[in-house]
Amino acid sequence: MTDSTTNSTGTIHPEFRSDPRGRKRLRRTRRHGWSRAMQRETRLSPADLIWPLFVCDGQGVEEPVAALPGVSRGSVDVIAARAKEAAALGIPCVALFPNTPAHLRDETGREALNPDNLMCRAIRAIRDATGTDLGILTDVALDPYTSHGQDGILDASGYVTNDVTVDRLVAQALVQADAGADIVAPSDMMDGRVGAIRDALEHGGHHDVQIMAYAAKFASAFYGPFRDAVGSAGLLKGDKKTYQMDPANGDEALREVAADIEEGADSVMVKPGACYLDIVRRVYENFDVPVFAYHTSGEFAMIEAAAKVGAGDRDAMVMEVMTAFKRAGATGVLTYHAPLVAKLLND
Repeated sequence: MTDSTTNSTGTIHPEFRSDPRGRKRLRRTRRHGWSRAMQRETRLSPADLIWPLFVCDGQGVEEPVAALPGVSRGSVDVIAARAKEAAALGIPCVALFPNTPAHLRDETGREALNPDNLMCRAIRAIRDATGTDLGILTDVALDPYTSHGQDGILDASGYVTNDVTVDRLVAQALVQADAGADIVAPSDMMDGRVGAIRDALEHGGHHDVQIMAYAAKFASAFYGPFRDAVGSAGLLKGDKKTYQMDPANGDEALREVAADIEEGADSVMVKPGACYLDIVRRVYENFDVPVFAYHTSGEFAMIEAAAKVGAGDRDAMVMEVMTAFKRAGATGVLTYHAPLVAKLLND
């Protein structure tokens, strides 16, 4: 006679030699979809998403970004419509990045302080379109406004100055807060800018405006399509390695995060995200603060390129990457795939 643990010869089946009574059949819970769903450890919802949007000049304008398939820059009216779409999909927040016209860019990024610049007009249009139902996150950095494409003000030698740049970033953050931004997100990586911005917001009466600090932003090769989208790629002189982090460093990322939290950041960000999940996890495990990950333009473009040549199913790859962010400990993800992910989840 044989049982489920033996074969026709009466010997123990190889599958059960280490567990002769079959007590550890981990596949039991994977057999049916309802069981997999019931025991799923990581949950993803539209509320975990932030949708980055690129703003351009004009009216009724949509300009495809060649390096970002399916992504377009939009004029203020178009961006307001996309914001309404985000709210309808259950996406709680959009992130704004301007493509400043060339004639308004200069060495010091003065247009960043214009209360009627593209960013501020987009903030007001989104607020008019969505009320308080949608969060508005704004990028605090000078590279979309400078004629040299760097995130700060240069000295005579071409070095990006720190403290002079911080003063300009503080003024920029106040202009955005005055326009109605809910979250200001300094992405420049200057030392001390979070504390300076927090103090200025408090003194300016913007007690409820959040700061999401790009706390661990690496000097990555995955930013190329983004720079095309904001119009700084062809302008950039040199690189950003003197202020963005060395991709080889992990412990330093934790020191950066600790500094930004101490200075008053309400949440922190790791950028890039998909290639730096170890950093996301370490921040999650070491700090009691929301941590967001930016699924960068280059990481987005890799998925689109793979899907185009038939290397994988796009929807499945996107959902797997988004789940990986959450599994690593991310509170939320900034991703150009946000509307796709939300639609897949809602369906």
